[in-house]
Amino acid sequence: MLVTGAGGFIGSHLTEELVKMGSSVRALVKYNSRNDWGLLEMLPAEVKNGLEVVAGDVRDPFMVRKAVAGCDVVFHLASLIAIPYSYAAPASYVETNVGGAVNVLQAALDAGVEKVVHTSTSEVYGTALYTPIDEKHPLQGQSPYSASKIGADKIAESYHLSFDLPVATIRPFNTYGPRQSARAIIPTVITQALQKDRVEAGLLSPVRDFTFVKDTVAGFIKVAENDDTAGETINVGSGSAVSIGELIRLILDCMGTEKKVVAREERMRPAKSEVMQLLCDNRKARRLLGWEPNVGLEQGLAETVAFFRQHVDRYKVGMYTV
Repeated sequence: MLVTGAGGFIGSHLTEELVKMGSSVRALVKYNSRNDWGLLEMLPAEVKNGLEVVAGDVRDPFMVRKAVAGCDVVFHLASLIAIPYSYAAPASYVETNVGGAVNVLQAALDAGVEKVVHTSTSEVYGTALYTPIDEKHPLQGQSPYSASKIGADKIAESYHLSFDLPVATIRPFNTYGPRQSARAIIPTVITQALQKDRVEAGLLSPVRDFTFVKDTVAGFIKVAENDDTAGETINVGSGSAVSIGELIRLILDCMGTEKKVVAREERMRPAKSEVMQLLCDNRKARRLLGWEPNVGLEQGLAETVAFFRQHVDRYKVGMYTV
């Protein structure tokens, strides 16, 4: 099987779990001249030794075709994901997220792949029109990032309806855990709390549904294994939510520390682009997949804090990561 975006946060955890399950895994990472495999570099040696790593770029249809060849299942996670950077480089999001999806889907169709699991995001829903958010909620492109993911989701849908490609779309809510980059709120808070006298954040009122990465990965695997998921879009989220302000207090309590919390304008999205509330309706995942979240927020934060205490030197704490 193939995992695109294997060097990323969720991709590295998914790759690790698949190898531990005994699967034959080809991991596609973004090419660079350093031969750096991204977050796969942090995996145990016995896991890395069980991988076939291919370096390339999903924007190139020729190399994607080679990467897909011989694989029965494709997990497509490769994507540009940072919302603030999408304001600065929107065209690159269309090229990678939409164009890359076309390349992967077409390669999978040509190769006769048995199942494609396409990765969406809860950001496609925009600010909730109702909660909890089910899969029928309207899609709202409130950032170039979310618009590009809506485009990719619709391309995936079209390949199923037009060509009968067995593609399923998984829509994770805010996944967190060890190895996540500091462009996300939880690593941002933890790393600052470890090394600074205060925590800087953006708007504190938005509400998010945080899902531990092990639960998200379990959702990916269940989507791939289930024969009834082709053509379906499935939310994977905890079903509970907290505001960013509440989240920061939970993190600081978990760390046993007190810090001043400062909302900085440079960390805030444009007002009309901010998504104010995300809360997952995960009943479809429970019913169709037998999936349910197993790691509560306090437990997940404890595991995440423990990781960052050991690896904080990998992060540029003094810089705002877009």
